[in-house]
Amino acid sequence: MNLLTNKLPNSVEIDGRKYQINSDFRAMIQFEMLMFDEEIEDEERLTRSLELFYEECPHNLEGAINELLSFYKCGKSEMSEVNSSKRGQNERIYSFEHDDSYIFSAFLNQYSINLQEIEYLHWWQFRALFKSLNETQEFVKIMRYRATDLSKIKDKEQKAYYQKMKDIYKLPINKKDQQQLDKLTEALLSNGDISELL
Repeated sequence: MNLLTNKLPNSVEIDGRKYQINSDFRAMIQFEMLMFDEEIEDEERLTRSLELFYEECPHNLEGAINELLSFYKCGKSEMSEVNSSKRGQNERIYSFEHDDSYIFSAFLNQYSINLQEIEYLHWWQFRALFKSLNETQEFVKIMRYRATDLSKIKDKEQKAYYQKMKDIYKLPINKKDQQQLDKLTEALLSNGDISELL
């Protein structure tokens, strides 16, 4: 799929039948937020995701899920994911939930697009614009701070600065990790055995 030469899809084909989809960026943002919400059970997450994406859910669930994921990845076999880290860490560098005001401001500032007022913007168009936000946007600076690998910075002052920025802009820790961190802290404070927690 080429954004310059192909029409953007508003339907998918499963088992020879076309299904209308919700191709607006808001649906895929909600989908991504669902994927990171640990308080939702997997079955409910799947149901809600399919309801977000399809006007009428296909009977072939595997095909429906595959088409949803393919659309989310903008028709590419691999998504050039802004949010994934190539340094081997699982640290996220953005969150649609927690960075909403920064993202809103960046689109308004750079593209004059008011994401509240725009009636429709195809997810693939949104992703292209999102990935192309420039360095002058506060949101891009924040992502850079979060992505900085402190182990590669030798200068102490520079390292301290980036550590401070990472602390200021760090995303909230998820519930599961917070519980693990609390157990580890408790074990350390009581001189307990931490081997099972690591």
